Amino acid sequence: YGEKSNEEITGRVLTIFDFLNTQGVKAVVVACNTATAASIQIVRDKFNYPIIGMEPAVKPASLISKNKVVGILATSGTLLSAKFSALLGHHSNDIHFVTQPCFGLVELVEQGDLESSALTTLLKKYIDPLLKEGIDTLVLGCTHYSFIKPVIQKLMPDHIKIVETGDAVANYLKHVLIEKHLINQNTAKGTTDFWTNSLDQNAVNVIAKLWGGDPKSFNFKGLWI
Repeated sequence: YGEKSNEEITGRVLTIFDFLNTQGVKAVVVACNTATAASIQIVRDKFNYPIIGMEPAVKPASLISKNKVVGILATSGTLLSAKFSALLGHHSNDIHFVTQPCFGLVELVEQGDLESSALTTLLKKYIDPLLKEGIDTLVLGCTHYSFIKPVIQKLMPDHIKIVETGDAVANYLKHVLIEKHLINQNTAKGTTDFWTNSLDQNAVNVIAKLWGGDPKSFNFKGLWI
């Protein structure tokens, strides 16, 4: 979604939510910073269940940065959004934020490329300007980038802290489900369904690689909407 217009993103998100409603969801995580920025308020106004969004971990990065210089890797869609601009403005009194749009990273991750020389070269191109600015903290501002965190770490000096939001969002989702009495008390192992608009074997293999585990343990279903 990083390079699409807000109108395209919102239309797509609404279509996906309409489908999720047919599945009887009790909560939804919009696990994309760009989609959150473009459409989170619209879907929260329309649907009557908890909807958890994502935003770059600017606040925690601001709190742990010692020299007050924080780098942010994200898609251009996130960096250009009004929501992100407001987020930066709220925390920029004593912090120098250095933002870097990362064209092409999402596409490589979605191809299952998590460690190639092409990926490393592209990452170095985006990270080097941040290092020259003297950052001591780096925010991974796209949920795709967590999958390439090991490569990012290799390109960074040891003293630079890398901040992401996955664990915090998962914990917050659990908190919301408990608070609203929606948490599942059943201790039996659940199932994982992946709905995708591509069921070719490469797509299945990439999803399994990113998620971790044996593809045979997941349910892959075609969804063309």
